[in-house]
Amino acid sequence: MPSPENMQDARPVLGHVNLMVDTLIANATLNDLQAFVRTTLATSPPAVAGTFTTAARRHLAKTNAGALPETGTLFATADGRGAQPTSELLAVLARSRMLYGAGMGLAGLSVLTQVVRATVGKQWAEDSEMEDVLAAVDADLTQAIQSAKEEIDGGRVADVAAAKQAHGALLKALKDEKQDVERWGGDFPFERALSSVELWKV
Repeated sequence: MPSPENMQDARPVLGHVNLMVDTLIANATLNDLQAFVRTTLATSPPAVAGTFTTAARRHLAKTNAGALPETGTLFATADGRGAQPTSELLAVLARSRMLYGAGMGLAGLSVLTQVVRATVGKQWAEDSEMEDVLAAVDADLTQAIQSAKEEIDGGRVADVAAAKQAHGALLKALKDEKQDVERWGGDFPFERALSSVELWKV
């Protein structure tokens, strides 16, 4: 325990991480860090979660996490099995989930719109890994739409025209993919997303 004359020096300094805490963060595994964060947020006042997501948004904006992916790297074609997801696609989906999970729904939607565009012209087998991944993308799209609505309603969108453009781009990509799948007789994988975006008024 610090002596009385050193009490003032022992107070935490805002804007800095304690050396021991920083050592813990630097050496913890990803699973450990996830557990620490979830426990901290679950046992703290709601304002702490707001501070956490604000910090996440700043970091994601600074690291350009909303950069659009190259569509040609998201799927590969396997002989006899049709299109298959690549490791790049899985990384892009993780990035989009970070974005919409942090309240950057419009940025997440723009990334996911590129994924939808990349499926146009692709075919895949029934009950394949591709079909499972696209079902997950459908769920991602509906969650990103909800995040975008909250982002707009929360006053965090300065450019409403850009929001309308993102909405229109997603709607077009979904309709293009639906027409393409109907041509080759497959099952359209984004039914929930199409319904959500059609009901969404920007």
